[in-house]
Amino acid sequence: MHMRFSRPSRKPDLGDADTVPKPPPHPVDEVPPPPRLALLGLQHLAIMYAGAVAVPLLVGGALKLSTHTIGLLVNADLLVSGIVTVIQAVGIGKILGVRLPVVAGATFTVVSPMILIAQEFGGGEAGLPTVYGAILVSGVFGLLIARFFATVVRFFPPLVSGCVICVIGLSLIGADAGLIAGDDPKSADYGQISHIALAGLVIALIVVIHRFARGLISQLAVLISMAIGTLVAVPMHLVDMSNVGSSAWFGISKPFLFGAPEFHIGAIISMCVVMLVTFTESTADMVAVAEMVDKELEPADLSRGLAADGLSAVLAGFMNSFPDTAFAENVGLVGLTGVRSRWVVAACGGMLVALGLVPKVGSVVAALPGPVVGGAATVMFAMVTAVGLRVLHKVQFEGTNNMLIIAVTLSVALLPAVAPNIYTKFPTNFQMIASSPITSAVIVVFVLNLVFNHWGAGTRREVTAPPHTDSPADDIGSRRPVE
Repeated sequence: MHMRFSRPSRKPDLGDADTVPKPPPHPVDEVPPPPRLALLGLQHLAIMYAGAVAVPLLVGGALKLSTHTIGLLVNADLLVSGIVTVIQAVGIGKILGVRLPVVAGATFTVVSPMILIAQEFGGGEAGLPTVYGAILVSGVFGLLIARFFATVVRFFPPLVSGCVICVIGLSLIGADAGLIAGDDPKSADYGQISHIALAGLVIALIVVIHRFARGLISQLAVLISMAIGTLVAVPMHLVDMSNVGSSAWFGISKPFLFGAPEFHIGAIISMCVVMLVTFTESTADMVAVAEMVDKELEPADLSRGLAADGLSAVLAGFMNSFPDTAFAENVGLVGLTGVRSRWVVAACGGMLVALGLVPKVGSVVAALPGPVVGGAATVMFAMVTAVGLRVLHKVQFEGTNNMLIIAVTLSVALLPAVAPNIYTKFPTNFQMIASSPITSAVIVVFVLNLVFNHWGAGTRREVTAPPHTDSPADDIGSRRPVE
């Protein structure tokens, strides 16, 4: 009698792709089709371009640099910004890049310190070797402390990060107002009704498209509105393409354009303080983006993102550029459009590199009318402030002094925003720090949070922790190591 034994069924191999389907990628890791990728990347570029070039324009104008020299600073700024943006989005191993839809751009925090240092050490181009020497050292400093800074994120709960994000958005409002109305109130062209109406048209178009459109059209609301605004601006003679023909097809500023870097301890300390503020600004923005895209931000992720900021300062020291931070405008754009793919931002970074290497293309983008860019920026800056308010919504106010902390922070931080010359009689080193609203906000809210909620607070250390949510990104700022 022959007995037949049934062959045992083979258990599925967990590593067998044929038996176990791969889980779908997180929306952050999804790669949109090439046309959609290019359009969404272009939208990120359009919304951040004005802010990116504003820093070299402000610094170059204050130091009375030639138009040609300022143009070289702009190209270098776009090139470094593009490189760091790609690194932030794509990442380099376990070393660099937060791998979130984060666009890197020149931080406004550096403007006042750069101008003051250059004026202190020779003025104009003569002071720039000291400026770039200090930036170079601050970049190395940033690379060295990035991992440590990421481990003390528990000192940046929603109370701290929310205040900083709010101040970032509010302090940038002056920049978009200058684009719309002009920078010189004494000029006959300042505050032209037609210019303000054009900016209003762009804002209205963004609202209408978001209200009635769906899908890709809704996600491209900012870019479409800016394109329509530019077409309207043509008969208003606000679109000047005269510089496009004279711009070169390829060009890059040589390293150490202004001479070998010089190192002075006062300038170095000031720039290292700027780096700490930049880290705090980037931390707040990365936490906000992680929350928007519903992805957990681990300390290791944050460390890689901050290290990329440090690298940007090292590159800036070599390439006559500026330290980068996570750009608040693009944080607002992620919240507005709901597009979470980091590869869209990587595409934007590639475009920035192209702009940095091809001045002619940069001239075309630079020809966008100020009121058009300013109108779109108004919405983006306000969106950043709204994100800050949403973060502050998690702060516990009952039985705490957190309301007082927020009030003092906003009042002190916005003083230099509404009265830029308020600290002119103070020592130069003090001006380098206090004249920046973002720097002031970081220092004040950080210290007050320590005083009220950490030092000697006993069990009240928990008062700034957000309520429990299903999103792990919601409480990144309040985590504490297990006792």
